[in-house]
Amino acid sequence: MPAQQGKEYFTISVVSSMFSIHPQTLRLYEREGLLHPDRSAGNTRLYSRQDIEHLSTILNLTREMGVNLAGVTIIMDLLHKLRHVQEEKQALLAVREAMASPPRHMTSA
Repeated sequence: MPAQQGKEYFTISVVSSMFSIHPQTLRLYEREGLLHPDRSAGNTRLYSRQDIEHLSTILNLTREMGVNLAGVTIIMDLLHKLRHVQEEKQALLAVREAMASPPRHMTSA
């Protein structure tokens, strides 16, 4: 997926320095399907702010909680599903609220 114009990206060396991890660790997380950095036209990995937040969660699970990569995969998948369900709930509540309120364009005679 090509990088989007105007979006802030970081190279693998910058991200590895930010988190004090080896670039090979980032490549491993990508191979395991835990990270999905964008790519430049020259095929350089480009990490977005969202990727960095995702990496922060992964590192918290592995470093602080002792979760292995298989566990991280399961947890990240469950978090993704939970976010999706929350978005659906919000959409349904908005529809319910719209249906409960009277139309604004009608006037009483």
